[in-house]
Amino acid sequence: MKLTILGCYAATPRTITNPTAQILEIRNRMFLIDCGEGTQVQLRKNKLKFSKINHIFISHLHGDHFYGLVGLISTFMLLNRQTDLHVYGPKGIKEIILLQLRYSNSFTGYNLYFHELESKESEVIFEDEKVIVKTIPLKHRVYTNGFLFQEKPKERKLNVEAVEKYKIDTAYYRKIKYGGDITFDNGKVIPNAELSFDPEPTKSYAFCSDTMYDETLVPLIQDVDVLYHETTFLESEVDKAEKTMHSTAKEAARIAKLANVKQLLLGHYSTRYSSIELFKQEAETIFPNVLLGDDGKVFDFD
Repeated sequence: MKLTILGCYAATPRTITNPTAQILEIRNRMFLIDCGEGTQVQLRKNKLKFSKINHIFISHLHGDHFYGLVGLISTFMLLNRQTDLHVYGPKGIKEIILLQLRYSNSFTGYNLYFHELESKESEVIFEDEKVIVKTIPLKHRVYTNGFLFQEKPKERKLNVEAVEKYKIDTAYYRKIKYGGDITFDNGKVIPNAELSFDPEPTKSYAFCSDTMYDETLVPLIQDVDVLYHETTFLESEVDKAEKTMHSTAKEAARIAKLANVKQLLLGHYSTRYSSIELFKQEAETIFPNVLLGDDGKVFDFD
């Protein structure tokens, strides 16, 4: 599981900072999470292949989280993309994007699918044989979701010495990898535990964008490997956080502690502060395992 931070600052893009966008690579899938202005430039700077992005998740319809989307969709067209593109986001995102394409007399040469979200309860919005993605309802000034990315259980590892010892035909290897026992013609059963090793543990990543402090999301992110939680303000501006329905670094740390996550990743900083190190220092007073997100940072969680 690898995460590239394309942008993690609040509100407006600057010459040295970018609004929210992330690339999550998990089980050979590349997911784009939010798409603020400048996302295309950041993708190029970080040498990430546009063609690998088939699924885009938009948390909410504030500009610093999706104003780069129509540009990226248009660039895909210019690059002669043929692969289907799926966009998951709040109801209204389809109308916004298609209106821009229509009035610019633009079109896509590929299939563009919108999966509009309205539920205020957590729901599965993407699933294949390796990964499942669920929404994390958040409390902000507009309808907002975070996203929980979870690996599905991996295949067990074949114990080559054991299967050779019992002279088990290769036709049964797949059954063994999926946890099956082997029964011989004489009725003798070889338990799976003898024939295979436990798979590597699965990984999980929770992305919680703009939200006020909200303990109701704790059960949805319990025990995740990595929690990205917005930290727009420091505790000294907790009144501003409440007014704008954002969180402080301490509040994000409290959520991480309650949810028993392994690591907390900070981001969505207000640019009013002299150093983002202040966010890390404040969060660590509550929760010890804190990572500091920043534009261009890459985290390998393997």
